[in-house]
Amino acid sequence: MEISGINFPFMQKLGMTDLNDIAIFVKVAQFESFSRAAHALGMPVSTVSRRVTALEEQLGVTLLQRTTRKLSLTAQGRAYFNQCSEPLSQLDDAERVLVNAQRKPEGLLRITVPVVLGQEPFYDFVSAFLKSHPLIKIDLFITNVFLDLIAENIDLAIRFGELQDSSIIAQRLGKSVRYVVATPSYLEGRRPPANPEDLSEHDCILLNGRNNEAEWHLVNGQKSAKIQVSGPISSRDFQSVSAFTYKGHGIGFFPSNYCDDQIERGELVRLLPEWASPEIFVHAVYQTRRFVPLKLQLFLDALKAWKSPLWIPLR
Repeated sequence: MEISGINFPFMQKLGMTDLNDIAIFVKVAQFESFSRAAHALGMPVSTVSRRVTALEEQLGVTLLQRTTRKLSLTAQGRAYFNQCSEPLSQLDDAERVLVNAQRKPEGLLRITVPVVLGQEPFYDFVSAFLKSHPLIKIDLFITNVFLDLIAENIDLAIRFGELQDSSIIAQRLGKSVRYVVATPSYLEGRRPPANPEDLSEHDCILLNGRNNEAEWHLVNGQKSAKIQVSGPISSRDFQSVSAFTYKGHGIGFFPSNYCDDQIERGELVRLLPEWASPEIFVHAVYQTRRFVPLKLQLFLDALKAWKSPLWIPLR
């Protein structure tokens, strides 16, 4: 039950005693009046009187001495009031803190993102968000390990590809399609690949390659090819992968919107133009749909509005 001004939905009973009845008694004792307490609580006087009487019957003591002129606490009532009033005030304060945290954009956000996002555009996005919401703090985990959101107390994760955990809530941020690209300097004196299989004969710059090898998956309509490629360098950091591709050390496999401008300017050449990676969806995932804190909702909204170089926004 909710009482105006006093609301403890998470703790209705304390032993055999209704916590709301205790709260009503405390309010009556503070005002030394049933009518004034009833007005403060937004309840009929008869209801307030009945609830206090019910509390007395449950406890087996008289808490209030009632006369036609005056309402006063008995000795037992005074002792009970002294024991109850401070804990009730603390519970009220605790609930107010929780409610305010839901309504105000403040507090700590624990966020995990893959290493591919660990570069200036994402740092600029986070910086702008923090400047717009100075009461929000961010604890950032940049890792390719899929951290357990509940066990690690993570508020939000950004994940690429298929989601394995069906218990989490996911919102699609966009999709990514990767192109096979190289610089004119790398291609100078080399025969460009005519089909996906030719990539195995070229140096490739690898993201998350093991022993400098990786499998690239390419599609062309209904055609599909999975090619084992290798190269002089592999990195967990997309920024370094792109840097070594631009320096002409090999062929890269880049998100389309990350390299479109460079292709148009002639700084990169798209190879196998009829082939690309399958669509890779990007999600923001979090623990629950209910009672999403405002700080998290604001970050989600900002993510969906952000023009990331690593994915294409959903239309």
